[in-house]
Amino acid sequence: MSTSKPRVLIIEDSPALAEVYRSYLRGEPYQVKHVGDGKSGMAEIERDPPEALLLDLKLPDMDGMDILKYIHDRQIPTSVVIITGHASVDVAIDAMRYGAFDFIEKPFSAKRVKVTLRNAVDRQNLNTLVEQIRDDFQRDHYHGFIGSSLALQAVYRIIDSAAPSKATVFITGESGTGKEVCAEAIHRQSNRRDKPFIPLNCGAIPRDLMESEIFGHVRGAFTGATRDREGAAEMADGGTLFLDEIGEMDLDLQTKLLRFVQTGSFARVGATQLVKVDVRFICATNRDPQKEVDEGRFREDLFYRLHVIPIHLPALRDRVDDILLLANNFLRKFAAEEHKAFREFAPEVEAVFLEYDWPGNIRQLQNVLRNVVVLYDAEQVTLAMLPPPLNRFTGRAASPVAAAPAARVIETGAQEIRPLHVIEKEAIERAIAFCEGNIPRAAVLLEVSPSTIYRKRQSWQSEGA
Repeated sequence: MSTSKPRVLIIEDSPALAEVYRSYLRGEPYQVKHVGDGKSGMAEIERDPPEALLLDLKLPDMDGMDILKYIHDRQIPTSVVIITGHASVDVAIDAMRYGAFDFIEKPFSAKRVKVTLRNAVDRQNLNTLVEQIRDDFQRDHYHGFIGSSLALQAVYRIIDSAAPSKATVFITGESGTGKEVCAEAIHRQSNRRDKPFIPLNCGAIPRDLMESEIFGHVRGAFTGATRDREGAAEMADGGTLFLDEIGEMDLDLQTKLLRFVQTGSFARVGATQLVKVDVRFICATNRDPQKEVDEGRFREDLFYRLHVIPIHLPALRDRVDDILLLANNFLRKFAAEEHKAFREFAPEVEAVFLEYDWPGNIRQLQNVLRNVVVLYDAEQVTLAMLPPPLNRFTGRAASPVAAAPAARVIETGAQEIRPLHVIEKEAIERAIAFCEGNIPRAAVLLEVSPSTIYRKRQSWQSEGA
């Protein structure tokens, strides 16, 4: 079991000095390890990079600067503090050029090394956190999901945390937001990924057949039951059972489902013998489950059994940053399937996509693009190709679309030449004002990523500009 203490590696050829440094760090919250040559130090760094490294430049088998360059070139996550008794300006400059955190000259006090190491470890921990956050925000594909918006990153993190457990997950969201994609992502991220994933849409099956679909039946259980048949519960044994639109299930069947969830056992329709299975339950609905409970359409005890880990999928209108990413992905996919030439959208089409509310969510976006690709063939999707209601859309996008070229013109005024960063800031602010505060749409008109605008605005605010 690994300790949570930060690790400090000392590479120093003098055992006496190494022991002095170790004594300085006694009582400090570090794991300290010492090696006496460069080769051993390189092996330690490759095996398990420490948070901080105290590196002597004069080693018996190599120059410590070569170790620093090795760490720099491979971007190994460790903060390097150079220690040497042969300081010079040139050496210090070279050390900083190759990413050294600090440079201290022998002899140095205990306080000096403690403060330096504390800062080095803090810097490395901060870098690690920043990298983790950056990695999260760079995830734009995740087990069938497409999108890097903040709303979707939160969903990814819940799935990461929930998937390894057996806890029941209850997914809510409007129709077309990807509830089955979410359920399958949980299954694929779990340790049940090699076992069956069995989806069952409770809203698409006649009520009198629903019990048989879930639990199976024996021959002669009802008219038409000519043979024994496994239900979804048995087929999902060892894996995941996904009950979509569970709010459509009638109350009598909810009682039987509750018993199944509690015991893991059920009887096929027409049978008395119990069948025991190991199933992970995931449920979904496009209704408000609490309202369904309050109005008596959903059993309260079943709701609390199933509603262990809730996940709410955001509507597409709440994921504006993802719309063009999704649209381009679907366009390429459908164009390849239909052997069409489409590869991009006209700027005015992108503006409409960003402004439209998408009441049918991702499913509607898919259908719009499938319609375009089937009916037309060109390199660029234009406004005239869009099906209703998008071809008649008259939201805020209508007038800016016509005026889009004007938004790209930067009027520099008379003879004076101003700094480029000033002109850039003015252009971005004008575009945002022109789009009534809609940053994703302003990004389309400026032909940059929305994240670029968000980042620049944040830097201006931090500078007090």
